[in-house]
Amino acid sequence: MNFPSLHPGPVHAVCERRRRWSFGLTGRSIGLFTVGFLLLVPGFWVSGLSYAMLVWDGLVLLAALLDGLRLPAVSQLSATRTWSSAPALDGETEIELTLENQGRTIVHCRLLDDLSPALVADPQTHRLTVFPRVPARLRYHVEPQERGDCETGWLYVRYRSGLGLAERWAKAKLTQTVRVYPALRTTEEQQILLARSRQIDLQLRQARLRGLGRDFESLREYREGDDVRDICWTATARRGNLITRQYQTERSQPVWIVLDCGRLMRSRVAGLAGTKNGSRGPAAGPQVHSKLDHACSTAVALAQLALYSGDRVGLLAYGQGIQQRLLPGRGSDHLRQFIELLAQVRSEPSEADHLRATTVLNRLQPRRSLILWITDLAETAMRPEVIDGAVQLLRRHVLLFVAMAQPEVDLIARARPKNVEQMFRSAAAQEMAGRRELLLARLHEQGALTLDLDPEALTSTVLNQYLTVKERAML
Repeated sequence: MNFPSLHPGPVHAVCERRRRWSFGLTGRSIGLFTVGFLLLVPGFWVSGLSYAMLVWDGLVLLAALLDGLRLPAVSQLSATRTWSSAPALDGETEIELTLENQGRTIVHCRLLDDLSPALVADPQTHRLTVFPRVPARLRYHVEPQERGDCETGWLYVRYRSGLGLAERWAKAKLTQTVRVYPALRTTEEQQILLARSRQIDLQLRQARLRGLGRDFESLREYREGDDVRDICWTATARRGNLITRQYQTERSQPVWIVLDCGRLMRSRVAGLAGTKNGSRGPAAGPQVHSKLDHACSTAVALAQLALYSGDRVGLLAYGQGIQQRLLPGRGSDHLRQFIELLAQVRSEPSEADHLRATTVLNRLQPRRSLILWITDLAETAMRPEVIDGAVQLLRRHVLLFVAMAQPEVDLIARARPKNVEQMFRSAAAQEMAGRRELLLARLHEQGALTLDLDPEALTSTVLNQYLTVKERAML
């Protein structure tokens, strides 16, 4: 199953004046004026040279005015911005700017595309030569930094003729709302393909388990010990003998992805360090995103794999309240809606209400399902509320509980202290790690599948664990 089309559409606008007087002299004109002023130095001794300076500067000014009048009017320029793909974290998106000139003069332009800091940290100035009535195109790349909706601004244009004595200033209203999605990483395509191959192989080799589940498989004669509730009375009436239904394990299961959006998921960690089409070199290094961003990336990868495997996927993102919810479904349209909701998920400054999320999930999903819960554990002396919520889910569902580790804390815990301060820091980090391990071990004893993972290993480990659940028919 491929990702649905998500990229924003193109936007077109006719240029407008940047201000009332959108006309000015260039650096070349100023330089020529400066040459004229140099005649003032010998003008102290030869008065005729002062008049020569005035004549020179007058000619330069006249040439600049004539050059400016030759430039196309601002309204004769139009611009278009086109996106090659959907902006996503840890991936380059190509933007194409098209400028059309309805005038009669070749113009040399400098373009500044005013984009949100979520898309580009420092907008760059681009140069473009535009011939009359021939669209000129410019392509450049951006690497989005934040998920969610962001506003793009105007395109600012400064253009001059080949003589370069005067220039006009224009702007095009290319404003639009652009949504930045979770990381749709091509570096994981190989992992997904391997996971798909493994899943197909498992489905071919795995024998159907009759008598389990509630998917109808076939009819057979009643045998001693069969459940009376499985007797098919219509078939019994036709044949004159007791006929019972046989069932097999369900091949389509609901999979819920539950995301904690509380304060613990706001912390930023390095990860998702792969490259996209080789665009990120070793010197670039991993980008730093929040734990919630990493969780959203994993949610997209798992949703794609689960939908490919025939399961239905649902989403519940929560903080103090429920931010996003999506009932289990399948298909490309469902995947698109899933990704759209993930792009709008936001971390909150307060602790998430885990018990409320558990109550909502049990109400939305009364039947047994697989739940992937991505969260983190608060470092408190009391038992975290998220553990109590997980125990409630275990009474009905198969729970894959994932706690996102903080790599920096692990490094401090493993490092050898060199002074008293480092010794206390190391002791505190080891205590935190030991408490996390104890809480997850107790949750595992009660039947949960527990993982304590760094962000870099999150996606691949979760995908493999999902396939293990499918292989063992744990649902």
